[in-house]
Amino acid sequence: DEYAKAFDEMIEKTETDHAPWHLIDACDKDEAYYKILECCVETIEAKMKENLQHDGIRADQMKMPLLIMPLLQDVDLSLTIDDETYKEELKKAQKKLRVLSNELYLKKIPLILCYEGWDAAGKGGNIKRLAACFDPRGYNVNPTSAPNAYEASHHYLWRFWRHLPKSGHIAVFDRTWYGRVMVERIEGFCNEQQWRRAYNEINEFEQDLSRWGAVILKFWLQIDKDEQLKRFEERQNTPEKQWKITDEDWRNREKWDQYEPAVNEMLRLTSTTFAPWMIIESNSKEYARLKTIHLVIEAIENRLNQKG
Repeated sequence: DEYAKAFDEMIEKTETDHAPWHLIDACDKDEAYYKILECCVETIEAKMKENLQHDGIRADQMKMPLLIMPLLQDVDLSLTIDDETYKEELKKAQKKLRVLSNELYLKKIPLILCYEGWDAAGKGGNIKRLAACFDPRGYNVNPTSAPNAYEASHHYLWRFWRHLPKSGHIAVFDRTWYGRVMVERIEGFCNEQQWRRAYNEINEFEQDLSRWGAVILKFWLQIDKDEQLKRFEERQNTPEKQWKITDEDWRNREKWDQYEPAVNEMLRLTSTTFAPWMIIESNSKEYARLKTIHLVIEAIENRLNQKG
């Protein structure tokens, strides 16, 4: 009787147009097999007649608690910090973050840190200063490159699900699922219906992680075109840094004016109260690193101070 009640409640609360339940009388097994096959055939035939590029719910149609984000061109990139103050403040902030990350572990709260930004914006150095605070047994840094053939045959979020942290652990993503609405959009690796639909898919994905209990922070590292050119040329002219620069970096730079409005739209439609975007002014690498650590500290403290 208890199971029957639970089953009825499950069916009632998960019955949807896109994934309906089919109740099958299983007293006669042969009849049940027939009904199941009949349902499969009818559903597949109906789906084949639909528009396979159905847009679904777009970001501008969904009801998500979105934050107001500034445009990239309005970000003040003159912010900086002197070297002595940076070293002193970084040491203190890292010590505090080390203690807080241990508290997350003890309370079984997962932390997810997402990095996006322009090429040469300083993601690697930023992550390095954060990772120095964490117990090596309790975190992973996940560098994201183009999906291989096997990964591309799945839903684009699939490969990220596999690298989410377990309770109390930390996952850092060096580039993320937001490639769907940036590089895949600009380079034509998905069609317009797919990348428009992705805004809502990503928000729901992150909302699920938040409801699970994860703290989610997303960082966009912002530099200007002159600073990027300066860093590109430094990498190209320094033998030990040449591995950091590729022809693809130069090609992406040529598409700056295409990427910027795409990034602005991404920030506007996916910065939620449960997974906010933080724009990090990164013309000064030292300022960017310190600001990022302070934001992580603030987010962890807020979560630890929550009741329940």
